Amino acid sequence: MCRIKEVKNILIIRLSSLGDVLLTTPVIRALKAEYPGSSLYFLVKKEYSDAVKFHPDLSKIIEYDNDRLDSIISEIKTANINYVVDLQNNFRSRKVVKLLGVETVKYIKPSLKKFLLSRFGIDLYKKILSIPEMYAANIPGITLDEKGPDFYLSESGEISSSQEKRIIGICPGAKHFTKRWPANYFIELGNKLVDNGFKVIILGGRDDVDLCNNIAANIHGSINPEHENNLFNIAADIKNCKLVFCNDSGLMHLATALKVPVITFFGSSVRQFGFAPYKSQNSILENNSLSCRPCSHIGKEKCPKKHFDCMKTITPAGAYKEFGKIIREI
Repeated sequence: MCRIKEVKNILIIRLSSLGDVLLTTPVIRALKAEYPGSSLYFLVKKEYSDAVKFHPDLSKIIEYDNDRLDSIISEIKTANINYVVDLQNNFRSRKVVKLLGVETVKYIKPSLKKFLLSRFGIDLYKKILSIPEMYAANIPGITLDEKGPDFYLSESGEISSSQEKRIIGICPGAKHFTKRWPANYFIELGNKLVDNGFKVIILGGRDDVDLCNNIAANIHGSINPEHENNLFNIAADIKNCKLVFCNDSGLMHLATALKVPVITFFGSSVRQFGFAPYKSQNSILENNSLSCRPCSHIGKEKCPKKHFDCMKTITPAGAYKEFGKIIREI
């Protein structure tokens, strides 16, 4: 292990995806605190680079592209990297590590535990840890602070705020079907919010356009800004929300990073996998009585049991009741 004085330039590797990249930010802070004189570089796929684009502790963002790997390696070597923190630990990141040939620590994924829990219901998780805690456990010498993830909208870090105090966000998307609360439930909830004097804004990325359009069309008076995958515009709107309803998704972690309270729906997701909102005001709505949860650690395109009770039993009425509890606290 490098002694502190020897560590000058550190490369952090987390190629994807949005939520995972945002959850590296507590580790970025911890590395900077442990090695205050170091320069931190971050290797990430271009489509997720905005998540850390303006992070003040990073000296440079390097965008990963497999088609120009040789030039990327050359760029990294020019920076005289002498310590690599590989938080991706897949065949792409391992190839980068091999070509660099410098001291490396890797995130050891709990793959067997995830497989046994999702496939056979065997829970070997002795303690539920967050992803940042799992990352940090693999990096000797660092200590996480008490803050949640970060997101910076600009180099100055300033975020303009709306004077409207009754905006509620709905982020209905998630990559896989079993992580998405039903659209008709979001519609019923949204109309209930509007009827009770709240303004509702529907937010999502490129893959959520049709879903967001459908939901917005059926919630009277809702706002649908259609930001075309512009993360900074989405973040600015989330920041102006009093609270956000969301699934287990990248936008859930974005809201958390922006210090906006969330109510999130966990269908096939479970807390053991580490993706619960990290160090934030939140409420997770889930059905813990189902033996079929989790059916997958990443989500599926259809319910294997064909009933989808993990989401369907979480009703709009129940979600609004939970909202009533939280809104009194903020």
